[in-house]
Amino acid sequence: MNLQGKVALVTGASRGVGAATAVALAEAGARVACAARSTAATPQRTPGTIDDTLARVRAAGGEGIAVPTNLASEDEVVSMVARTVEHFGRLDVLVNNAAITFVGDLDIPLKRYDLIMNVDLRAPLVAMREAVPHMKRAGGGAIVNVSSAAALYPHAGLMAYGIAKIGLERLTVDAAMQLQGDAIAVNCFRIDVPVASEGFVANTPGLDRSDWEPSDVAAEGILWVLRQPPAFSGRRLSMHGLRQREGIMRSRAARPYTGTPPIELLDGLAEKADDPFIDA
Repeated sequence: MNLQGKVALVTGASRGVGAATAVALAEAGARVACAARSTAATPQRTPGTIDDTLARVRAAGGEGIAVPTNLASEDEVVSMVARTVEHFGRLDVLVNNAAITFVGDLDIPLKRYDLIMNVDLRAPLVAMREAVPHMKRAGGGAIVNVSSAAALYPHAGLMAYGIAKIGLERLTVDAAMQLQGDAIAVNCFRIDVPVASEGFVANTPGLDRSDWEPSDVAAEGILWVLRQPPAFSGRRLSMHGLRQREGIMRSRAARPYTGTPPIELLDGLAEKADDPFIDA
């Protein structure tokens, strides 16, 4: 896909990989709708707002809008897509990046479990359902669902988050099968190299981050996926694997990440003290 002049909607665009992807899309010539709950008027504890990202989009010479959205609300997800199309007149690209997590395993309060599922898995489904008719009218499109190494490995305390992410990967391949005749590519980009997004940093205090990449590196990989032809679809793509195979996303960390992330869902017992992602 040539992104010049296309309209892209990015969720979780207030900070981290979402914000970096929104800016990268603008630099590539796309018009960008930046969606998230955090705004200048209603900021969250973690730094970053969609107003900040919109300023960066415009500084990059792009055109964009901020779309305040609580992704836990189906009505707001529907409105998010509608407002994007109302403003720009079309929709070509959807990046389902937003996600939340709470620490907890079998003992996690079900209210928190449900909230994780609503934001991390249900919202992408609703956004795709709403976006697809507009992409069909535009003659095609591209969807990227952002996953995590937690989808494949049972990181302690991240059970619900991991369940939502492996569900998102399955949603990706199902949607790709259904949309293959409409020139709409649906792919998954799994972040399995440590990325120093504001959220990840806040959730992992005290760790050595010298081999963590800036969010811009992951955004480069997401744009690479979006630029592939429509037949490139239904892929569950590893950030680590793409880096190795395609020579993209060159490391900007103080020292390159040398871990070997899993490529399939773990089968068997995991050792709690042996975390291939966090400890590498």
